Amino acid sequence: MSKRDRYYEDYETGEVIVADGVTISEAEILNFAFTYDPQPFHLDKQAAEASIYGGLIASGWQTGLLGFRMLLQAGLLGKGSMGSPGLDELRWYLPVRPGDTLFGRARIEEKRESQSKPDRGIVKMKYWIENQKGETVMSFFGTQLVKKRPAA
Repeated sequence: MSKRDRYYEDYETGEVIVADGVTISEAEILNFAFTYDPQPFHLDKQAAEASIYGGLIASGWQTGLLGFRMLLQAGLLGKGSMGSPGLDELRWYLPVRPGDTLFGRARIEEKRESQSKPDRGIVKMKYWIENQKGETVMSFFGTQLVKKRPAA
């Protein structure tokens, strides 16, 4: 089975998916901030130095998106993915700075068959993003709708 062929039956409670790291640059932080989150501590180096963060930091949304992309590339979701009804307990613990390397991890917390839609299941996952020091910078829980494997 290719990771891209993943369906509901392929998820195991307790399974951990680990993604390769990605290093975030100052240019990426500035570009994301300019486009999506133009707060001064994401966009302006002088303002960021005068802020409680003491320097430029990445948007938390950017951190989450980078982590999610890494996990998709590592095979967390496949053909069976039907999207998500939402996230819970989203937390940003530490700022992400230019030059930090981020690593995505996800653990399958639980899975159950849908009561109303027999063609799918529901998979609850815990996500966390760590920096190069092994410190958790962000975490959240996601609920994923996942198709069951089609009949042969």
